[in-house]
Amino acid sequence: MRTTENEIKLVNKVSANNYKPLPVVLCEGEGIWVKDLEGRKYMDMLSAYSSLNHGHRHPKIIKALKDQADKITITSRAFHNDQMGIFLEKLCQVSGFSKALPMNTGAEAVETALKAVRKWAYEKKGIEDGEIIACTDNFHGRTISVISFSSEPQYKEGFGPFTPGFKLAKYGDINDMEKLITKKTIAVILEPIQGEAGVIVPPAGYLKAVRKLCDKHGIIMILDEIQTGFGRTGKPFAFMYEDARPDVLVVGKALGGGAYPVSAMISDDGIMSVFRPGDHGSTFGGNPLGAAVGMAALEVLEEEKLAQRSFELGEYFKNKLKELNSPIVKEIRGKGLMIGVEIKTEFGTARPYCEKLMEKGLLCKETHQQTIRFAPPLIIKKEELDLAISKIKEVLV
Repeated sequence: MRTTENEIKLVNKVSANNYKPLPVVLCEGEGIWVKDLEGRKYMDMLSAYSSLNHGHRHPKIIKALKDQADKITITSRAFHNDQMGIFLEKLCQVSGFSKALPMNTGAEAVETALKAVRKWAYEKKGIEDGEIIACTDNFHGRTISVISFSSEPQYKEGFGPFTPGFKLAKYGDINDMEKLITKKTIAVILEPIQGEAGVIVPPAGYLKAVRKLCDKHGIIMILDEIQTGFGRTGKPFAFMYEDARPDVLVVGKALGGGAYPVSAMISDDGIMSVFRPGDHGSTFGGNPLGAAVGMAALEVLEEEKLAQRSFELGEYFKNKLKELNSPIVKEIRGKGLMIGVEIKTEFGTARPYCEKLMEKGLLCKETHQQTIRFAPPLIIKKEELDLAISKIKEVLV
């Protein structure tokens, strides 16, 4: 008989120890609800780090997956397929850009953006040793190039030598960013809200200030909306709060509708034109199965007005959390249904509280030691949020 205890023992035996999940083994999911091997039911308040904005097994997305699987799944970019074009056209329409380069994972999309801006600098500005400014406490993935500009010591320990050409500015401090700009600076890369850092929201006007700074110095603005995109923060994309349209937009996670890994770098002709056949690619990027799923995910986003739901329910949820007036909580922050609850250090770390919430049927996860991240599927109902609040009250008050 398969049990939670036995499955965890098996994973510990055969898997690298690179994650520290909560001690729950999930085997079923529908909407905002999941079940473990013993049949216990939980509310998913993490959404696979915003991959499940549409909820588990959304009927339209699963139908698209199954229908396409009955036709053709993978072709590689050696040939055209009948799904990629219409999918990318829709993605460009939703995001407001003219071209998209499809990949699979978020880290791949970030790497694609880094390669694009470096080649752009070579060809358009004659800069062969360009520098890119990132922000402290960033999280853009775990490849060698990406961890090269991480400020988290653990992400880098033992993995050097690192990719050169990066500088770090203090997140939220536009003056610190401008001080780092030189003739070699070709781009800045940042998240509109830092998810892994603890749902850190920058000061109002910061994104617009970054946009103006990039325009002033003729450098590219890259926004990583892998976690914040597709309605998570209450807008289709978080940059829309400040009308701070980037030059390059990086997306992933929810683009795959919680069913298949789909990501993309999105931009306009001026930057995309630097790529020629053979410069960059991915065997699975833009494959018909992923494209069909991505198309369905984008259609559901619009049809069910998920961004608007996220804004309205996020405000409600955040206010209800604040009304708890918990003596344990230092701060509640976020936008839409991307909310961080920071625990005061004198009450320990966030992990034990996540474990207690799990026992009460809520699945969430700690990030950066002190913060509980609440990010339920955007399809969640108001009464389900009320149920979640009642459980949170039992643990935090």
